[in-house]
Amino acid sequence: MTSSQTSEQRSRNMSRIRSKDTAPELKVRRLVHSLGYRYRLHRKDLPGKPDLVFGPRKKIVEVRGCYWHAHLRYEPGCPEARSPSKSNTGYWGPKMDRNVERDTANLAKLHALGWDVLILWECELRDMESVEDRIRDFLGART
Repeated sequence: MTSSQTSEQRSRNMSRIRSKDTAPELKVRRLVHSLGYRYRLHRKDLPGKPDLVFGPRKKIVEVRGCYWHAHLRYEPGCPEARSPSKSNTGYWGPKMDRNVERDTANLAKLHALGWDVLILWECELRDMESVEDRIRDFLGART
């Protein structure tokens, strides 16, 4: 986004950002499928409707966008996370805080229900060999 955008243009751009089927999520889904693992998407009966759910294994893979999930708070050197919004900071600051709080609460609920969760950040997808190794280690042998 550039500062030359009108508020209407910016609003239109922001309204088109999706929460499901994002490019990073699709990249991970293709990899997981190519490795022979099968999963369910966005199960509504689980807190936060996780991205990839491996039911019999009680495992979940979450793919998080670095900007929307405030990766800078966890990893100050994240190359994908941009600086906080300079416009409408009264809205976007608290919005990002709520995203982080919701992520933390959902993760705690999932753990309490006995689920193991692997979080993959958008910036980590630059090294898909490493991501593949982490997924194989996390999910174990295919069944």
